[in-house]
Amino acid sequence: MISGEALFGVFLTIQTGVGFLGNSLLFALYMYALTVPRKKKPADGILAHLTLANALTLVFRGLPNIINAFGMRPEIGDAGCKTVLYIQRVTRSISLYTTSLQSTFQAVTIAASGCKCVWLKNKISSLLQPSLFLCWIINMVVYSVIILKTVANRNTTDVLSGYYSPFCKVSSYDHRVAVAFLSTVCIQDLLFLSLMACNSIYMVSVLYRHHQTAQHIRSSVCSSRISPEHRATHLILLLVCTFIFFYLTNSFLTAYSQFGNKRTWQLENVNNFISSCYPTICPFILIKNENRVSRMNFINKRTRTFSS
Repeated sequence: MISGEALFGVFLTIQTGVGFLGNSLLFALYMYALTVPRKKKPADGILAHLTLANALTLVFRGLPNIINAFGMRPEIGDAGCKTVLYIQRVTRSISLYTTSLQSTFQAVTIAASGCKCVWLKNKISSLLQPSLFLCWIINMVVYSVIILKTVANRNTTDVLSGYYSPFCKVSSYDHRVAVAFLSTVCIQDLLFLSLMACNSIYMVSVLYRHHQTAQHIRSSVCSSRISPEHRATHLILLLVCTFIFFYLTNSFLTAYSQFGNKRTWQLENVNNFISSCYPTICPFILIKNENRVSRMNFINKRTRTFSS
């Protein structure tokens, strides 16, 4: 009879493995496309950062929980705990930022010629890489506080003091440091979530106006054809909605466990699974809309046909 913990470990293993493979495939594709000008797309740089952040999040969040679910208790020490938790936090924030940046890029791309932000169209491509690099630096600095306060959790049954995970916990902060850190993180997250929401509302309004205009066009060819820009917009809207749903669910469960006197390992396991859902689902949303993957499959099939 398989225990509940072992069964949960199987689910986490499948989730982490599938998500990591999907993100790794797309990361390799985007990095290859960035080196070949004729295959490169403007958003490839953003998506490369997104898939890298997702893959790292899945590995550094999933593996400790998988090991714990199967009853193993390796001693990773304070240095290992600092590394694992630090990378978890930085990559989670990068995932939020890149999703927000991708929605902003798409909103600017489909902006009408009379829109006030149309001047960004010619400049935004050159601003993408510097902004992504700056985001990595800022988040690495912000979450450096974790390096100072994270220690190995020698008592794995203790779920009552501070932040904890199967192998690590964060000792108490100075009150002023804690307030400054939490305020910075909350403001940053709210800023990017608000930006995603505004971009989504704008893109929906653009698509609605286009739909209304298309209804007045009698030509069936013009009215039935969906432009690449609109397909990309649908993709970004789906990504944003998926991210916001799992982000809010994860935040609610975290707040409930912290302030609802219901802090248990079972709830933490569910929360860890929920927090890894977006990094797992994200690459398959992208793959479904990535015609370069389809072309690669077609080429491979033709190669096998001619070689047989």
